[in-house]
Parts: sequence; C-alpha cells; structure tokens
Amino acid sequence: MLGVLSLSKTAQNMLRTKKCVLNLASQDMTPNVNLLARTTGTDPVPDFKAAIGYTFVKDKFAHAKLTPQKSDLIEPPRILECPVQMEAEVVAWNEMMPDLPDRKGLMLSFEVKILRTHVLDELRLNGYENRIDVTKFHPLFMAFSQYYGRGEMIPLESELAKVDEESYRAIT
Repeated sequence: MLGVLSLSKTAQNMLRTKKCVLNLASQDMTPNVNLLARTTGTDPVPDFKAAIGYTFVKDKFAHAKLTPQKSDLIEPPRILECPVQMEAEVVAWNEMMPDLPDRKGLMLSFEVKILRTHVLDELRLNGYENRIDVTKFHPLFMAFSQYYGRGEMIPLESELAKVDEESYRAIT
C-alpha cells in the first residue's frame, strides 16, 4: 500500500502506466535522496509545489547522482545504486480521506503487486536464495521529515523539513 499526493507526477504516472518501481535506498544514500527533495519533473512547476519551494529538474537521476537501470518486466527504470528494487503493477487505487471535503482527492492510496524483486547478492542470508540478512541491509527511513537508518537518526537535515508550515498548510 502506497500513499501518494494525487497531484504529483508519481501519482499521474502510476495512474497512466499502472506500473512503478519501489527502489529501497540504503542509509548511505541519504545525500542522494535529499537531492531529490522539493524537485519535480513537471515544467512549469505547479503552483502548489512552487509555493513550498519546489524546482524543475529535467533529469532527476543525474541531479541526485544516481544511475537508471532497465527493469526486467516493466518500463519504469530501477535505480542501480539501490540495494533492493521491486518492479510492481498497480492493482487498485482509492482516494484517501474521501469524507473530508477540504481533503477530498488530495491523497491516493495505491495497492501494488510486486512482479519481480532484485536484491544485491551480498545482502542475502547465507544458504538462502530468498531471504535477506537484516544485519547486512541498512535501509533508509523518513519519519516526520527526519532521516533514520537502523534505529538511529541520521544527522542530515531533510530538505523537506525546510518547508514553511504555513505555506504547506495553504496548499493542503
């Protein structure tokens, strides 16, 4: 289940193609992920995004110093540097908060089916083809605009945390 802002390019692409790739970044990729914050592939930048400081970036892979990698089963590319990548198809989507008139249509929830999973061999549990050794994989998480990895806060301020609360409230 994925929650996505309905006006985002991501939501538009998922509705249009019914496909996506879930690239799971490792905690050492925090600077790369942060370079993507407040960027959009939509030109001109939509007013609601411009209001909170988004800028247009034509090539997000280059901007974030990441490498696109061809997917096996779907068109959207994977990110080579991500240690875990999942090719998926959209099987259902729904509006979130449909009973709140001021929020109606703002967020969509997507149910996806994983078609293929790619995992770096060195992350596999010894003796098992389909298990990950959790002591070797250090995924990156974000909670309340703060980065975390393996239970510890990562000391890098998220670009998303710099969004002015009043500006954000005005668009949501």
